[in-house]
Amino acid sequence: MRVLVVGASGFLGTELVRRASAAGWATSATYCSARPDTVPPGVSWHRLDLRAPDQLDGLLAELTPDAIINATSGLSDWAVTADGSFRVAMAAARHGRRLVHVSSDAVFSGSRISYDESCPPDPVTPYGAAKAAAETAVRLLTPAAAVARTSLIVGYGGSAHERMVHELAAGVREGVLFTDVVRCPVHVSDLAAALLELAQSDESGMFHLAGPDALSRHELGVLIARRDGLDASRLPAGCGAGTSMALDVRLDGRATQERLDTRLRGAREFLQLR
Repeated sequence: MRVLVVGASGFLGTELVRRASAAGWATSATYCSARPDTVPPGVSWHRLDLRAPDQLDGLLAELTPDAIINATSGLSDWAVTADGSFRVAMAAARHGRRLVHVSSDAVFSGSRISYDESCPPDPVTPYGAAKAAAETAVRLLTPAAAVARTSLIVGYGGSAHERMVHELAAGVREGVLFTDVVRCPVHVSDLAAALLELAQSDESGMFHLAGPDALSRHELGVLIARRDGLDASRLPAGCGAGTSMALDVRLDGRATQERLDTRLRGAREFLQLR
């Protein structure tokens, strides 16, 4: 199996590369600004700027991957998150490559709270709009692709949310953890395993890769603090109401779980005390 991980320098991308390499796959990975400090041996690294229109074709012709996993996170940068994903889908279609595209629960407004795989996007933030545009491009250009929406990604202490919890507990960062912003966190290793399973399958369409536990950001922070031996009472709480973000967005992934062998654990399970 030959796989190309686009956006491999991020938290999820690094785990995808690690797991693919450990499974014996011929693994290639892209980065834009810098490679991760610690990388598995034998991985082929390539600099790629998704804003540049002509780089992907040459890379795919050189590497001939069986599958491409687009794990890029350009946040609200439309040129990366939307246009860049369009370029990946176009290149995958031209070269006849399997595509797994990673999307986000940010495509939803929270107006209906629970969202299954059939729900259309209704974003309320620039990031959500860019992700929704990317989904549309991928589904139109590569109908056989798998589009995987996910939620807050945590695990091994390296996620942005886990770092924030440690900094808030230590008093070295200002901010609050919202009690009214609810998501369905997923462990990075579970998510990576599910994406790699999709990469080697012929499953197409929409998938929801999130954990079964719906937690507020503050509840999640308390679980992280307790797991890591921190004083959870030091975590400041606040409300997200009045901000631009969607409040309660719960990905219903029951239909997805019936199609996959990989089990996605809930945060209450994977954040148990060590």
